[in-house]
Amino acid sequence: MVQPTGVTPTDFRPSSSVLSSDELSSAQAIIKTISEAFSSRVVGQENLRTALIVSVITGGHILLESVPGLAKTTAVQTLAASVHGSFKRIQCTPDLLPSDIIGTQIYDYNKGQFRTELGPVHANFVLLDEINRSSAKTQSAMLEAMQEKQTSIGGERYDLPRPFMVLATQNPIEQEGTYELPEAQLDRFLLKEILWYPDSGEELEILKRIESGKLGADLDASDLPQVELSAIETLQKLVKKVYIDDSVKSYIVQIVSATRNPGSVISPDMARYVQYGGSPRASIAFLQVAKALALMSGRDYVIPEDVKQLRYSVLRHRIILNFEAVADQIHAEAIIDAIFNAVTAP
Repeated sequence: MVQPTGVTPTDFRPSSSVLSSDELSSAQAIIKTISEAFSSRVVGQENLRTALIVSVITGGHILLESVPGLAKTTAVQTLAASVHGSFKRIQCTPDLLPSDIIGTQIYDYNKGQFRTELGPVHANFVLLDEINRSSAKTQSAMLEAMQEKQTSIGGERYDLPRPFMVLATQNPIEQEGTYELPEAQLDRFLLKEILWYPDSGEELEILKRIESGKLGADLDASDLPQVELSAIETLQKLVKKVYIDDSVKSYIVQIVSATRNPGSVISPDMARYVQYGGSPRASIAFLQVAKALALMSGRDYVIPEDVKQLRYSVLRHRIILNFEAVADQIHAEAIIDAIFNAVTAP
């Protein structure tokens, strides 16, 4: 792809600043603190760190696919502790009921009346471990809570705490006894990250930290760099002000439109593997993620590179491939690269 000449990031700036220098400095300080807390507990996993911070800033949710033992629980626990937020972990099993997640009413014999017991979803940060092991009914209840930011128990509505973020995990190496998430439900996740094993250097660092006592289940959260929970609300307000030029918006629309009609931009040999493209949620996700990445970079405006940075995470669960792609071992990332190479950035 040939980039237009004479285009610089300043071409995408608004006519006047939308965020003051103090607001940008405040956002940078908050993001730096959360990032340092992550690094103090988790070795490597830079993509996960970026995805978590982006999701916190945008108020979105993450679907994470990885083999066991890659510090997913530690990462979310650390994120919650770094902002003084509550954390709950839900281990999904086939017999898990919706009431086990959202809560239920229990009869109090002493008082002769029902009382409401809120479920573990009522926390700022929820790790839904192996979501594909729970039944379709339980998955639906959880995804409804994610979308509506509330639960209904005994006819009463209970708002979920703010901020609220779900990190749902899937284990790609064990498929027996699982219930695959429908495509329409996958679309509700802002990002899908795929993690793999650490490299030799990172694994050696893990061993050193374990031996020195810097990593372990009994570590005190007070040792982490921390900010107040209200700082997340500040970030979420600031990111809405980040400017995105109409040319960048048009670029996002062209990318997502190309996923629906790939034959118009990429070769027929690649286009034939795509069954369905991204919905308007994909465009909205690109918009939100690009703004968050701009804020993380200390800018109050979006550039095309912000759209490209997390392109796999935004699209890999929204581009549905057919059986022929599975048979030929073609992955969504190959289609995404072909589309981004074909659509010229502003």
